[in-house]
Amino acid sequence: MGFFKKLFGKKLDGLYAPMAGKAVPVTEVPDPTFAEGMLGNGVAVIPTDGKVYAPCDATVDMMFETGHAVSLVADCGAELLIHIGLETVGLEGKPFTIHVKNGDKVKQGQLMIEADLEAIKAAGLNTITPMLVCNTDSFPTFEVHTGADVTRDDVLIELGK
Repeated sequence: MGFFKKLFGKKLDGLYAPMAGKAVPVTEVPDPTFAEGMLGNGVAVIPTDGKVYAPCDATVDMMFETGHAVSLVADCGAELLIHIGLETVGLEGKPFTIHVKNGDKVKQGQLMIEADLEAIKAAGLNTITPMLVCNTDSFPTFEVHTGADVTRDDVLIELGK
């Protein structure tokens, strides 16, 4: 946290990377639904590992039956969507192993889903994984960190009220 944030008492909540890989701006996702912010603002990870972790302490709002996406309500109030790959719903859950269910409380860093990235690629699909804050307007401070390789220990989004 920077000097001015400490000085003026702005507390920012951190959302950590849901996967290991390269963090990129959400505008680089080759799907307008994500890139144009139709569902909210956020970041994306080009994954190097298929393990999907909770980016913060939260409640699982909806685990999609196919395992390709999960929505969370963070303890800080952020409504999150993590979507593993593009058009992956059509794989009918085959490359996904789900470890949490609707209503579960998760802790930051907890394994939620495992995705077989090679199977997704073999199906001709992109593995880029957007993480969106669907209620972005609820946070006057919204900072993203992209352009670097990340792990589940790296903050990608900082939110402040």
